[in-house]
Amino acid sequence: MRGTFTSVKLLVLVSAICALGAALLTYAVDPLQLFRPSRLAFYSDDTRVQNAGLIRSQSFDTAFMGTSLAIHFRQSDIDRALNVHALKLAMTGSNSRQQAFVLEQAIDRGARRVIWAMDDFSFVDAADIEADPYLSVDLYRRTTKGIASYLFSAAMAKESLFALLRAIPPLREPLTRAAPYLPVKFALADVDDIYALPRDFDIARDYNAKKTLAAFAYITSPVRSRFLGEGYGYEAMVRHFEHDAIALIARHPDVTFDIYFPPYSILQFVAMRDASPATLKIVVDLTAVVATRLTQLPNVRLHDFRAIKEVTHDLNNYSDVIHHSPVIDAMVLGWLASGEYRVDPKAPLVALDQLKAQIEAYRMPRP
Repeated sequence: MRGTFTSVKLLVLVSAICALGAALLTYAVDPLQLFRPSRLAFYSDDTRVQNAGLIRSQSFDTAFMGTSLAIHFRQSDIDRALNVHALKLAMTGSNSRQQAFVLEQAIDRGARRVIWAMDDFSFVDAADIEADPYLSVDLYRRTTKGIASYLFSAAMAKESLFALLRAIPPLREPLTRAAPYLPVKFALADVDDIYALPRDFDIARDYNAKKTLAAFAYITSPVRSRFLGEGYGYEAMVRHFEHDAIALIARHPDVTFDIYFPPYSILQFVAMRDASPATLKIVVDLTAVVATRLTQLPNVRLHDFRAIKEVTHDLNNYSDVIHHSPVIDAMVLGWLASGEYRVDPKAPLVALDQLKAQIEAYRMPRP
């Protein structure tokens, strides 16, 4: 019995030493750069985690936020087009609770300008940020719980060990080349490459009318069309808009917010028109509230790109009914720089009225 008890104590001791060793390794290497910037840093496409480290380690004056519609922008392109020092914080599938929380952290770290791609579906009802299972508020806040979860994470210990091996001069180049194909998250050598498409990406292959029309047929199929309105509820969406967007903007009157409605293809709205008209009404009514409220705020410039017919009606610009190509990314930055499609605070619904007329008049192209 004494031998068994001794073995258990030894096992516990060894386990504790291993856990402490892993924690010390993670602290020393700090793959997320949560404690200190690193010249040998690598980055991850897991943006909900990576953003916590970027906010702590990067120098920036502008925060760029959005969902998957903003995820492929490159920080270097944003900097050149808008003459800023940007930090891209876009998160695929993110809701307004997550976006507002992350933006608050970035503002607290020095962002004096926010560029925000505001999607209507980001205001769907979801968990409160404190209970969000997909974004660790403790990691961003660097609470004891958050730091412990980081330091004692087996995944982070693995990333730290790989980073340590990659720092050895003879191994750096081969391991850097191999990283995208290995089971490690921190594989990107340049922060500019986080969730950006490769520079030699074949745009025509992935963004074309055939794909867009196929996506339209898929989402409007009778067996799937009910999902067009999933999560859409006018009162809840207005409530989240007020709590997550308006309240954030009001708390930071010294920060300039450039907010824009992304240029969805016209088929996004035609799908609602034909298969879920109640959802379209929610979107239109919500847009009216959002445009009216935002244009009343002195530190907001609102831009609406949804009625630019030469873009939104050209289905070759899209990979589905909402996601536009990098060519349109560049146009968006140009429009933001010029202010060409800025919403007039004295007439906040003009662009919406133009969009409504286009939706009503649009007829599907013949096969």
